[in-house]
Amino acid sequence: MPRLRTAVLISGRGSNLQALADAAAADPRYPAEIGLVISNRADAAGLARARHAGIATRVIADANRERFAAEAHHALRGAGIEFVALAGFMRILDHGFVDAWRDRLVNIHPSLLPAFPGLHPQRQALAAGVRFSGCTVHFVRSAVDTGPIIAQAVVPVLPEDDEDCLAARILAVEHRLYPLAVRLYAEGRLSIVGERVIVAGGTVPEVAVLNPAEPLDSDTG
Repeated sequence: MPRLRTAVLISGRGSNLQALADAAAADPRYPAEIGLVISNRADAAGLARARHAGIATRVIADANRERFAAEAHHALRGAGIEFVALAGFMRILDHGFVDAWRDRLVNIHPSLLPAFPGLHPQRQALAAGVRFSGCTVHFVRSAVDTGPIIAQAVVPVLPEDDEDCLAARILAVEHRLYPLAVRLYAEGRLSIVGERVIVAGGTVPEVAVLNPAEPLDSDTG
């Protein structure tokens, strides 16, 4: 069965791009392949990752949102792309582009959406005093960090965490979650009902986790 032709849009280091490329390289049965990487920055470190993996790259540095969208759309069509994944792509996309790729365009965000959208979500989480954070893969809609949620991963927030520590813990699970979400799409296991994603054959963990955990011993009683 042909692999789903996927493009990844990046602005920076491309670690999630690397996770997706590694998933495809490690398993010949993985149902998606990266056919094109587009960056809005010529100095994005992720471009070197893509070239090392033999993936075609394109830099579109036009600051005009509509012109960027038109050039990106043309490049995606020319490469036979069927599905687009945003991975650390730090630009707001033109509404027409989002509409053209509706339900074939996904993003990963380092919070448990709808909590803490936008910039610095780890900082927002620490300021709010939450006990858990994580990441979310979702279909993209025109409003920033909105759209039907495909999958989420949860990490604890530790008492000694600063923004960098929490970001690193979340990033580690992003690298596991994003390839899973792309696999689910490529296998045709996702359907959208209203603005809710239904995963065919999906299972839900039944374990409830507490933070802080209940003490093993108690002096009361």
